[in-house]
Amino acid sequence: MSLIKSISGIRGTIGGKVNDNLTPLDVVKFASAFGTWLQNNKNKKDLTLIIGRDARISGLMVNSLVTATLQGLGINVIDLGLSTTPTVEIMVPELKADGGIILTASHNPKQWNALKLLNEKGEFITGENGAEVLALAESEDFNYAEVDDLGKYETRDDAFDIHIQQILDLPMVDVEAIKAKNFKVVLDAVNSTGGIAIPMLLDKLGCETVKLYCEPNGHFPHNPEPLKEHLGDICELIKKEGADVGVVVDPDVDRLALIDEKGEMFGEEYTLVAVADYLLKNKNGVAISNLSSSRALRDVAQSHNSEYFASAVGEVNVVTLMKEKNAVIGGEGNGGIIYPDLHYGRDSLVGVALFLTHLAKENKTVSELRAGYPSYFMGKKKIELTPEINVDDILSKMEKEYQNENVSTIDGVKIDFENNWVHLRKSNTEPIIRIYTEAKSQEEADKLGDDIIAKIKSLT
Repeated sequence: MSLIKSISGIRGTIGGKVNDNLTPLDVVKFASAFGTWLQNNKNKKDLTLIIGRDARISGLMVNSLVTATLQGLGINVIDLGLSTTPTVEIMVPELKADGGIILTASHNPKQWNALKLLNEKGEFITGENGAEVLALAESEDFNYAEVDDLGKYETRDDAFDIHIQQILDLPMVDVEAIKAKNFKVVLDAVNSTGGIAIPMLLDKLGCETVKLYCEPNGHFPHNPEPLKEHLGDICELIKKEGADVGVVVDPDVDRLALIDEKGEMFGEEYTLVAVADYLLKNKNGVAISNLSSSRALRDVAQSHNSEYFASAVGEVNVVTLMKEKNAVIGGEGNGGIIYPDLHYGRDSLVGVALFLTHLAKENKTVSELRAGYPSYFMGKKKIELTPEINVDDILSKMEKEYQNENVSTIDGVKIDFENNWVHLRKSNTEPIIRIYTEAKSQEEADKLGDDIIAKIKSLT
């Protein structure tokens, strides 16, 4: 079974049986549910939705199904075609639409696709709203439009231009400082839409771009999650080209990983740390990340006399806390940058622009910049779920086992030890328990993860 229904959308593998995989019938049912939910909650007759997709092989098929379904409900559709998650988020309020649907399974392999749902602000719908959409999907209480009331359809090809111009207009993006450095950037866009959008941005910033896997054909040349073990090709190319920095994005361009001039990982967690360092150096405020993100962000915030808070995992939870605390910067340790002066969504494009501004102004190499930050190492492991595994029982036992430590149950179970921490939580997107660890060395982080897995096995 590879169909995951959650409050943030529906995700699954293409093909197979209805209700077990992401089949055409499942796509139509879920698009109908979201469209019907919007109609039930909006006090207006004509609704308009923005849709956009990453470059997955199934994208055009899913796009056609979603578009036709919405039109069948009497909803107008503005189709951005090949796009990025942050671009769709930008365009919803830009075009005064009533919501949006992004067709992407983010970092999942090519056989996956998903519908991610946006409200009229271009932000992910709330958990409560998502539950209502899921209930509608189960009830199949849909009422389609008669022929004279079908929704209209139009396309737009200027979304990237609008998105990029909004970034260039940000006061904290110093275009001239970046241009003066004439950075050479190697880009790995995993053959998805980052291969269109990121070079457009880099060109406006006066950078030389060396493209690797930038053909948006949906054939991912490696695992699309931007982790060190998947990025050997770009690390070698950076050294060969004598580049200043490497940029890696996932298929929908909401996660940003950086590589230094030596072909070494900057550290996925440190994308947000570096951007926060730049912004908080210029404006005291609040930084937000989730419970599974590095302590380095807390340390950097405190070094600038700023505050740090942690939310439950999930972009909608980060955004909610950012709004509550009026945060200057926020995001997730997986390379997700949320800069509220632009919009409340993870955005690799604005992350690139802010990082390059920071790099230019610091007048350092990427490796020198990284050396100035607190040194923490993350471990990420997982336990595959089987029918006999009771996740809630496991988490309850682990909470009790470590009750004398600093334990948080805001989201799963996080155990803060003096020199390291571990966070256990059930994934919202895959049938696994995620195990995040952090310590002062990679060996210690990995060992902590292995020890926790052994402990879990001893308790089950």
